[in-house]
Amino acid sequence: MSEGRRRDGRGQVRSRQWMHDLRSRPPEYDVCPTGPTGGQYKPLSKQDIRSIYDSAIQILEEIGMAQCPARLVDQACEKGARTNDIGRLCYPHSMIEDIIDQSCKKFVLHGRDFQHDIEVGGDAVYFGTGGAAVQTLDPQTGNYRPSTLRDLYDFARLADSLKNVSWFTRCCVATDVADPFDLDVNTAYAMLRGTSKPIGTSFFVGRHVAPVIEMFDLALGGAGYFRKRPFCKVHISPVISPLRYGEDAFEVALEAIKHGMPINAIIAAQSGATSPATLAGMLATTLAETLAALAMVNVFSPGYPMIFSNWPFVIDLRTGSFAGGGGEIALLNAASAQLTNHLGLPSGVAACMADSKVPDAQMGFEKALSALSTGLSGANMIYESSGMMASLLGVSFESFVIDDEMLSHVYRMIRGIEVNQETLGFEAIMDAVTGEGHFLGGGHTLGAMQKEYFYPKLADRESPESWKLSGSLDIQQKARLRVEEILQQHTPDCLSSPVDRKIRDRFRVLLDV
Repeated sequence: MSEGRRRDGRGQVRSRQWMHDLRSRPPEYDVCPTGPTGGQYKPLSKQDIRSIYDSAIQILEEIGMAQCPARLVDQACEKGARTNDIGRLCYPHSMIEDIIDQSCKKFVLHGRDFQHDIEVGGDAVYFGTGGAAVQTLDPQTGNYRPSTLRDLYDFARLADSLKNVSWFTRCCVATDVADPFDLDVNTAYAMLRGTSKPIGTSFFVGRHVAPVIEMFDLALGGAGYFRKRPFCKVHISPVISPLRYGEDAFEVALEAIKHGMPINAIIAAQSGATSPATLAGMLATTLAETLAALAMVNVFSPGYPMIFSNWPFVIDLRTGSFAGGGGEIALLNAASAQLTNHLGLPSGVAACMADSKVPDAQMGFEKALSALSTGLSGANMIYESSGMMASLLGVSFESFVIDDEMLSHVYRMIRGIEVNQETLGFEAIMDAVTGEGHFLGGGHTLGAMQKEYFYPKLADRESPESWKLSGSLDIQQKARLRVEEILQQHTPDCLSSPVDRKIRDRFRVLLDV
């Protein structure tokens, strides 16, 4: 047979160009679907889970919570809690068990576009954004600079185009907006304008919630519409580790409940600083704190949608600096997901918080370690999973698209291996060994090509010679070109002109688009 031609599984002669065209087609089958079933990785044994849970219960019963808002003390004590002799709020074992039983186990986090709705709970795995970086890695200069409102809007547009970003939470702080109310309003507006996916935001104080809900109602068509399809969750940190409630977060939570906004209750203790340095001790303490957050919400509104976000963080004990990458933080967050899933609650953890300052090899291994471990652990909502750099101090446009490709590989691994008569391929083996002597171009191979394998666009698989001829671009350079392409072409029509005008007439919108 001539050079560049081979037979397929049906004996037809196919040219090299035909094979190239086949490889270049968009996949007809999503080999890396979002929301696969996780839980394959279990760093904790059943006995480990029981011991950590029992320790957390003992902490809540005997040590309890400090700095409790008076309204919370009154409401919790009415439901069965007590204050001990030093004034700390303690939750009995039976009360925590009852709260877990009555808690929301699953809920729909809506997108403004129905195709982006996701069900939070169970062991379906989704990756999304998070963070509050104050610096952006400028793709033009390669230097860090203060993050702006325009950056936030551009990150929202970028996330809107990326398959594996299932929701967009503010990844950077608009440092060019000084007033706290203006910042809360304009943060919400930038996300509202940039993406129709589910979003997440935070608030300085509780009184900022209602105006932003009014903006969301305007976007959906009128008063009360947000409550019908809540597409934004509020991020609060209701516990100041170790074991103290935060007054401002408490007030924000009550306002969120009033307006039907799902709550993401984040506990972000740091090992050896605000929690024990031992991994087991940290998991017990942060589990207790997240259960205290669950109690705080449920004593006011039983069964209210809340993501149980126990994010155990690590510091480098030699320097005291936050360490977002490494084996320990990957292990801790995977174990946290396992604990939460064991309780049957919607789980949230953090991953991909690279300490590296640029998209390099260090960034790659740090992000891959935590993305894979948390994904395989079955965490429902995996935050910080796109773009975060410099130990959460920075965010990168190039990293966003590199991370999106990495997450396809992670989803492929979570999906696992399908074993059935077709995939075992007995007939294909028989045809190969009695015919051409190989599997290239066979029908079984062509079918597997579409259904079994993910083909990266940024990661390079060319020979050194071909790579040199195509420009010798590294992955960061390729990603920069891809970012430019997306931001030039992708301007989603997330707000109609009349709706945008209504919002701008009502609020001081600072984004010039």
